[in-house]
Amino acid sequence: MRLKKANSLLITLLLCMGAVVSFFPIYMAVINSFKTQGEMFASFTALPTKLHFENYRQAFQQIHLLNSALNSTIISFIGIGGIVVCSALAGYKLSRTSGKLSNAIFFLFVASMLVPFHSIMIPLTRMAKDLSVQGSTYGLALIYIGLGVNMAIFLYHGFVKSIPRELEESAQMDGCNEFQTFFRIIFPLLLPITVTIAILDFLWIWNDFLLPLLMLTDVNHYTLILSTNMLFGEYNKDWSLILAALVLTSIPVILIYAFFQKFIMEGIAEGAVKG
Repeated sequence: MRLKKANSLLITLLLCMGAVVSFFPIYMAVINSFKTQGEMFASFTALPTKLHFENYRQAFQQIHLLNSALNSTIISFIGIGGIVVCSALAGYKLSRTSGKLSNAIFFLFVASMLVPFHSIMIPLTRMAKDLSVQGSTYGLALIYIGLGVNMAIFLYHGFVKSIPRELEESAQMDGCNEFQTFFRIIFPLLLPITVTIAILDFLWIWNDFLLPLLMLTDVNHYTLILSTNMLFGEYNKDWSLILAALVLTSIPVILIYAFFQKFIMEGIAEGAVKG
């Protein structure tokens, strides 16, 4: 009994230490975003003597927050919508189709998850230029769909196996074709894993920097993260202003993750284990 309590206490202490380590950078970013440049360099860990909201006002203007947030939102929603629809259909079909060809196709999707992005970065850029999608927010969203379907198909493939085939057979006896069966019967049952995939891909697309840097050439099409990068000058860096911009860009991600985090853990566990 004492050993069990000691183990529980040790686990609690480790979790608390992990929470502190994870929260500390956020805490430092927030408190220093309210300081002047001189005050921040004088003491990075001290609390601000006065809240300087001017940093947030300047950041709002210089990163063109509303326009950049709109671009990030458009790219995220198109990318997530395409990933969910394409991956749900592919994962369902591959899961319900037995045979060597189906297994080979599924293996290719899973194997592509192991390919690092940096190894396909240059060919992807050249292909985007040849297809005239470089520099377009919609073209960037299409690229995200192509890069994101492999993980989503893996999760959908495992989750579909938990759905009884009798539901599809009953729908087909009622006159539904394959697409009607999927969208009316199967897809609503995929809601837990769909929410998980949507949140994970939103965090990925919203926070991504390298791919927008490679694909977007017009400042009016910049995402929030890419617009924040413009604050980094070669000879001058106002770190208080930069931290204020980073806090602004992080707020939507933190709120969405905090609200939906239970769906993420449940969906990943069910989609992976049942596969």
